[in-house]
Amino acid sequence: QVQLVESGGGSVQAGGSLRLSCAASRYTYSSYCMGWFRQVPGKQHEGVATIDTDGSTRYADSVKGRFTISQDNAKNILYLQMNGLKPEDTAMYYCAARTPGACNPAWPDIFDRWGQGTQVTVSS
Repeated sequence: QVQLVESGGGSVQAGGSLRLSCAASRYTYSSYCMGWFRQVPGKQHEGVATIDTDGSTRYADSVKGRFTISQDNAKNILYLQMNGLKPEDTAMYYCAARTPGACNPAWPDIFDRWGQGTQVTVSS
């Protein structure tokens, strides 16, 4: 069974950085649309960034210029580099995958494989 496993979360002060990783079994990242999403209690998943099969990326307006999504195809690992973290970035972060097609962080419902999440906490 396909598994997505996130790591790299933690607690940082505002302005700090973290890099999240997502390792997968039985996935070749370059063949799928991959995304990072986040969720706070009581709210729906919020899209953060996606990377498509051609390497094109999309970002939520709230993270543009601060976050970078990338993938290491040789290692089959998806990354999210987060710089300039703000308290409002505090959330559980999930990586997700979908078969090739529309690839946009604004549409979390089209992603059909999800990891278990990693917590990011940013203090002021």
